[in-house]
Amino acid sequence: MKKLMLILSTITLIGLSGCGNNGHHTESNHHGMNHEKKEKEKQTKVSFTFNQNPKSGENSELVIKVKDSEGKTIKDFEVEHEKLMHLIVVSNDLSYFDHIHPEYKGDGLFTITPNFPSGGKYTLYADFVPKDSAKTVKTKTIQVLGSERSPVVLKEDQHQTKVVAGKEISFKTDELTTNKDITLSFTIKDEKSKKPIRNLQPYLGAIGHVVAISEDTKNYLHVHPMNEDSTGPEAKFMTSFPKSGMYKIWGQFQQNGQKFTVDFTVKVK
Repeated sequence: MKKLMLILSTITLIGLSGCGNNGHHTESNHHGMNHEKKEKEKQTKVSFTFNQNPKSGENSELVIKVKDSEGKTIKDFEVEHEKLMHLIVVSNDLSYFDHIHPEYKGDGLFTITPNFPSGGKYTLYADFVPKDSAKTVKTKTIQVLGSERSPVVLKEDQHQTKVVAGKEISFKTDELTTNKDITLSFTIKDEKSKKPIRNLQPYLGAIGHVVAISEDTKNYLHVHPMNEDSTGPEAKFMTSFPKSGMYKIWGQFQQNGQKFTVDFTVKVK
């Protein structure tokens, strides 16, 4: 079994202007992250710039620029789970979620055109690893123009089984308390036959990926599986929640070349 890869990022939001903020990250895979790498991570600065004011239903290119504390461009990045950067996009009521991958243009510059289904506030999380530095997450809250939908109130799921893309997915956790290692388990069956699915394909180099975000969007967790080489039906993840409250958890998996995403909302005591 490959070593567990756990990235826990606690984030304080910023306004609409300026660069992405510094996040605090805890690594549980003991890769020997030294003090120098931690300091580099803290000093990394990211700017998020659209070529025009983002509006729902329109294509607005996002440019993400990565620099060090002295304003010098960071040019080299580590490949993590097949990508140089993972960008998580959520609406501020957490009803919308997207996990996309900006294209690296060189010279510290990444570009992508996100999709915004409606107007309103969204939070962007840029997740990457500069060479010889630590896992880094920078965030920005933006206002998207266009018709806004009524906010969706986040409620704890009373049923821990959902049907998505012809799969029946059951979700189970340890007791949800703060600052404790918690196992998150997804069990995936065929919706019609109820037979366990054993032919899941790697998604970004692993059986699956999990992202969890707190109701106020200030706490972000990107968790990699404990059993990376598994093909199902069970996928296990381990994480630790920094604060109590409501969290929405998204699990992403792949079968027969088709990615599917399932979400569960939990309450951490």
